Amino acid sequence: MYDIDHQLELIKRGSVEVISEEELRKKLEKSIKENKPLKIKAGFDPTAPDLHIGHTVLIQKLKHFQELGHEILFLIGDFTGMIGDPTGKSATRPALTKEEVAENAKTYQRQVFKILDPEKTKIVFNSEWLDKLSASDLIKLSAKHTVARMLERDDFHKRYTTQKPISIHEFMYPLIQGYDSVALEADVELGGTDQKFNLLVGRDLQKAFGQAPQCVLTMPLLEGTDGVNKMSKSLNNYIGIDEPATDIFGKIMSIYDELMMRYYELLSDVSVEEYNAIKDGKVHPKEAKKSLAFEICARFAGEEEALKAKKDFEDKFEKRQVLEDVEEALFQATDGGIWICKLMADAGMTKSNGEGKRLIKQNAVKIDGEKVADVDYKFHTGDNVILQVGKRRVKRIVIS
Repeated sequence: MYDIDHQLELIKRGSVEVISEEELRKKLEKSIKENKPLKIKAGFDPTAPDLHIGHTVLIQKLKHFQELGHEILFLIGDFTGMIGDPTGKSATRPALTKEEVAENAKTYQRQVFKILDPEKTKIVFNSEWLDKLSASDLIKLSAKHTVARMLERDDFHKRYTTQKPISIHEFMYPLIQGYDSVALEADVELGGTDQKFNLLVGRDLQKAFGQAPQCVLTMPLLEGTDGVNKMSKSLNNYIGIDEPATDIFGKIMSIYDELMMRYYELLSDVSVEEYNAIKDGKVHPKEAKKSLAFEICARFAGEEEALKAKKDFEDKFEKRQVLEDVEEALFQATDGGIWICKLMADAGMTKSNGEGKRLIKQNAVKIDGEKVADVDYKFHTGDNVILQVGKRRVKRIVIS
């Protein structure tokens, strides 16, 4: 077990709130003293078949706890998924069927192990204990919370005051999520900032059932590639963890530099020292972003695919940018066009027509990145291209 200060530093990295840090410190002290890992819980309702990197903010934090030697309880809410989490919803959302939830859950299990160690992760389904609750049990559970407390929730309050319907089963969602913590005897539960109310219900229920209340760790909601809105498939600002590596790499390279630091904080495994060096501007932003893109690609697609994606990006964008910034050479078109070998010599790119022919045959001449195979190639009015001879002789050719 790591010492408490080291654990707290890693645990709090990127987090929004710890409720409470004093309680968490005491739990960590007890864990070290008894050489017994804490039970760390995070729940995911399989309401969609695929995860995007916004979902992995919590999973990455679970990994931190896992690296510190604690027990990870990755809870798949197959029961709660059929209720539908009302968090942030302005209307009652349709519940999924048992078959839909089961199919999505299979995908989650495969995807989560791209981050967590399968040998040290316990996958649990809340149907294991919730299916066993009788009607009497549910009524007793409902008695442990009040309608007034439920209406303190922002989304419920807004819907109530605007006279939008709230179904009774939606009131059950926070109670059932909280009961998961009772069933698992969780020491710590993680969730997004939008889940704070539900996480606190778990604390209350544990107290009501005679257990030590769990600590709550809230994590921020990751902005999408637009840098403004929460990452979402519906807004098309997401990066899917099952996307091709070239797409993942390209999307990360497209984000703002400020957002890059947010992604580093919440998604990267770089050390605190490396993070601070990037934050302090000791690493060029473009190189830092490429390192981040490579790390994320390697995590989800493997190192080999990440290397290919990096090379593909550099070939398509970086080399082209270098070529677009070169000296421009203007030529007046002649009847029948300008022979490439003569143009290269006139532009000072070769010493003679003969050298031009030889270089073309050696595949050393390119137009807009494509090798020239025809030694009789001619330029015509309107051509505006990048001509490259060898590695260093590059000019933009404009024919008027």
